[in-house]
Amino acid sequence: MMSLISSDEWDDCQDSDNVTTRKTCAPAEFACLNGQCVPGRWRCDGEPECPDGSDEAEETCSKQTCPPEKFDCGGSTNKCVSLSWRCDGEKDCENGADEEDCASACPSGEFMCANRKCLAIVHVCDGDDDCGDGSDELKCTSPLTCGPNHLRCNTSECVPLIWSCDGDPDCSDSSDEGPERCGGDGVPYLPNRRTNCTAGEFRCANGECVRLTWKCDGDPDCKDKSDESDCPLLTCRPDEFQCGDGSCIHGTKQCNKVHDCPDRSDESGCVNATKCEGPLKFLCKNGECIDSSKVCDSVKDCKDRSDEPKKECGLNECMINNGGCSHVCMDQPIGFECQCPTGYQLLDKKTCGDIDECENPDACSQICINYKGDFKCECYEGYEMDPVTKTCKAEGKSPYLLFTNRHEIRRIDLVKRDYSQVVSTQKNAVALDLDVANNRVFWCDRFHRKIYSAFIHEASDPSQQVPLLESFLQTPVGLALDWLQHNLYWTDSGDKSISVASVDATKRRVLINTDLSEPRAIALDPHHGFMYWSDWGTRAKIEKAGMNGVDRQVLVADNIEWPNGITLDVANRRLYWVDSKLHLIASVDLNGAHRRTHMSSAERLGHPYALAVFEDRIYWTDRDRAAVFMANRLTGQDIHTLAENLNDPHDIVVFHQLRQPQGPDSCNLGSVANGGCEYLCLKAPQITEHSPKYTCACPDGQDLGPDMRGCVPDFPPPSGGVSQADATPHLTTAPSGAPEPLTPLSTLKPLSSQESKALGSHYTATAMVISTTAAGDSSVSQHFPIVATVVFGLVCAGVYLVWRNWRRDSTKSMNFDNPVYRKTTGEGEEDEIHIGRTDGMGHHAHHHPYPQGVNMGVVGAGGGTCPQFITLPLGGNMPDPGTHWYTEQPMLSTAK
Repeated sequence: MMSLISSDEWDDCQDSDNVTTRKTCAPAEFACLNGQCVPGRWRCDGEPECPDGSDEAEETCSKQTCPPEKFDCGGSTNKCVSLSWRCDGEKDCENGADEEDCASACPSGEFMCANRKCLAIVHVCDGDDDCGDGSDELKCTSPLTCGPNHLRCNTSECVPLIWSCDGDPDCSDSSDEGPERCGGDGVPYLPNRRTNCTAGEFRCANGECVRLTWKCDGDPDCKDKSDESDCPLLTCRPDEFQCGDGSCIHGTKQCNKVHDCPDRSDESGCVNATKCEGPLKFLCKNGECIDSSKVCDSVKDCKDRSDEPKKECGLNECMINNGGCSHVCMDQPIGFECQCPTGYQLLDKKTCGDIDECENPDACSQICINYKGDFKCECYEGYEMDPVTKTCKAEGKSPYLLFTNRHEIRRIDLVKRDYSQVVSTQKNAVALDLDVANNRVFWCDRFHRKIYSAFIHEASDPSQQVPLLESFLQTPVGLALDWLQHNLYWTDSGDKSISVASVDATKRRVLINTDLSEPRAIALDPHHGFMYWSDWGTRAKIEKAGMNGVDRQVLVADNIEWPNGITLDVANRRLYWVDSKLHLIASVDLNGAHRRTHMSSAERLGHPYALAVFEDRIYWTDRDRAAVFMANRLTGQDIHTLAENLNDPHDIVVFHQLRQPQGPDSCNLGSVANGGCEYLCLKAPQITEHSPKYTCACPDGQDLGPDMRGCVPDFPPPSGGVSQADATPHLTTAPSGAPEPLTPLSTLKPLSSQESKALGSHYTATAMVISTTAAGDSSVSQHFPIVATVVFGLVCAGVYLVWRNWRRDSTKSMNFDNPVYRKTTGEGEEDEIHIGRTDGMGHHAHHHPYPQGVNMGVVGAGGGTCPQFITLPLGGNMPDPGTHWYTEQPMLSTAK
């Protein structure tokens, strides 16, 4: 027997922030017949939110009129869907009206495959099965002929003649680099091929270098699979479990909820099911399990007789206070059970609480709104809920894919499945990105070591392919565009760096060149000022930093081996990556938390290289399977092949305006162009609300000046540790007021022992500063690229050394202990001692050796003489921190 709570209590549970009971609803809300209010956008969306279903009633929805930008599905449903979804190959109306009367022919100038796929004419009879069913190569009666400037491969395909014997195989069978044509060993060029591999790497037979730990792990990583040849056959003992890679673990470690195998095969296929559970089973107190139908049937089926208790059989506990259950009480033959309605769960054995369905990341496509007993899915601006699939679909023009296919860049329309060529005759295109607003494509050619750009509608014309960056690039492998501040970022695995340049390539700078091993893919978030990149080196990781190079941090460093491609789901604020070694697609939020694995399969993910995410789909390229695939990003299911029989596909991107949401250009918000920066203006990471919008950057070899906008040469610090400004000679000026006569230094009386002791500490400390400053001046002078200056410095140093040795033998030092020296003839005025090198000083008993840089007055390249005299501040209320050199014999100023 089932017992329920009262209707008043049930109504109270239905109240929430989104579904409320009021006498009058707001203008943006819909009033249910029972008086509750729900958001007006939920009216006639196919899901009843009013408890009485009045928001989806026929009399309510039949009054709905579709606006001009919507398509009317008609019929009894009277639903409206986006007009751009009309004839897109997917039924968005429940009655399928949006896919009726759609023209099935391909556009003019395209070939229709047998599978009704549209193909550009250039792909017909080119030796490749581009349709996927071979129909584009069926009626090719005459063999393929190559032009006069092309070479015919043994596989009948044509490649430019200039690509022959360049060390880079362009024919699928490498016949353009064969020894019969080019001589030599005929070993083709490969991206990872190096002269020597490091101690921690294995050298493949074709010259590639892969990690030594990947040798004989059961998973081929070399292109020629030589890392898995001549491997010993591993066998495990009878009490051990053999992992998928051949390694062995103890049998007790299988299905222990801990991943002990490197490939995690020890935890696959594990089912933890209790033998005695469910409504059809009854667990006796002694552990026996019997059918629930045998309980309280007057037959003792449990050996301990626990199935026939006299006091409980025939007793309905739900009749007394609903059994103590907050919602539903279900009477059992023995005892009772509390249950909850849909959308609720037991918090303890008797009390029901709301289920937060939004804790499940797969609950909704984009936005999840939880309320008592139910939840609601919504979409971000620019997306609309599909009434059939309940997923968010983009509004506007249909999206399409662009992907590199070694010698070309191809395009696939994701709605109409049109297949065409965008860029042709490339040597080795590996990375690309888009400027959606300006209909422009950027790509890297790893062989030519250049970054190109072209407008998409003109990209097929080689004369319109503009080389942007063609110097100081070694191995560019990743590319990303800041579409708001108009800067281009790229990774270079050759010099192990991440760099940035203006979109016209007139300004560039290296941002990061430390602690990078094998940088690969790069992605940008210009709205928040962060960049992300993958590194598949010895310590594989995914990192994050500001787009100006600051605030660097590691996002993913565990359970990651070969992170090739990364991409951002801007709408849902997540980062996705493919791991070519672990054969998986995973994601984290943009702080590195809430990690999820979306797909994990060596069969389905052979060697995934790059990926893109849009709407509810993941798209990726696979180099082993030479194809492009897509799958549902929430479930990892619904896998489809979009293009196959390709020639080494690499990077892939989605073209749609929502992929690059518009926003302000932080460098041009005010009246000052480029943020007032003399060189580059880079978006700063928005860490807090007080973070700067941008920072300026200078070219390599220069640093920002005092105003943090202009650029000055970047001189290395002097060896003495003193700045150039501190080492620059300068003169002191006399204090304002009446001029004072000067007393020659030679007329000064020798200091008494007490005076000498009093001034010793101050003089000694000041002399140390003088020595350091002079040394710094000498160090700085050696950095000027003028030969005469270098000679001048060497002469000065040589003269000084001779002089110092002579003076050290003939003089002694003078020490003062008291840092404040005052004469008895005057007060309140600053006193100075001027020490100079004169012939008359030889008789003094106390003298401190001169620091380096004080010499015999040798004339330098600039026409000046080496400074000979220094003034030491000795008192007064305004201490002088400077060190003042004189070229003439100074005098001691005295107060009158």
